[in-house]
Amino acid sequence: MNGRVPVAIMISGRGSNMAALVEASRAPDFPAEIVLVLSNRPDAKGLETASAAGIATEVIDYRGKGSRKAFEEGASSAIERSGAEIICLAGFMRLLSPGFVERWHDRLINIHPSLLPAFPGLNTHERALEAGVKITGCTVHFVRAEMDNGPIIVQAAVPVSHKDTAETLAKRVLAVEHRVYPLALRLVATGRARLVGDRVFIDEDVTDLPALAVPPVSLREVPDAAAG
Repeated sequence: MNGRVPVAIMISGRGSNMAALVEASRAPDFPAEIVLVLSNRPDAKGLETASAAGIATEVIDYRGKGSRKAFEEGASSAIERSGAEIICLAGFMRLLSPGFVERWHDRLINIHPSLLPAFPGLNTHERALEAGVKITGCTVHFVRAEMDNGPIIVQAAVPVSHKDTAETLAKRVLAVEHRVYPLALRLVATGRARLVGDRVFIDEDVTDLPALAVPPVSLREVPDAAAG
């Protein structure tokens, strides 16, 4: 492994976030190596992408053949055989049991297309548009038993336009996901993302970064309440 942390990725479909992680891992200084891509669906397009990149793949399809417990036991066994120390969920469309989450506690991360805790679950972009939010985005977090919940590692904001459809918004958010998921994995693999209780601490000061406002706001147009 050349000192790099071995990682397994779980997918259910085309695996575009998986591809972004694989591409990032090709950099010589990236601290993680993708050693396994595992899917619950034999027709997941991401399996072809992984195989073409020379990454081991495995399918555990339990539809009509067994229980979720059987799937999770098979998945854990495959991941342990691969030597993976971190699991990245990348478009994995099955709820994992509390037992599986606990087995991989603090070693299981996920990306979600909203600024959690806003809009957990499905249809995030439709719901964001219906709510009229001006900023949405994506979140990478450690997984907990409750769906789309857990200590937040990285978030990125994406402006929302009144011209957006769910499709156009999803496309812009996905492009940002492909950038922040490798960043989050880098932070976790190097230990720079430190869990303290149920919060993630990253030793970087962000208070001097500019705020994102939609529509853009000139600070000269807005009085400083603190100064008053």
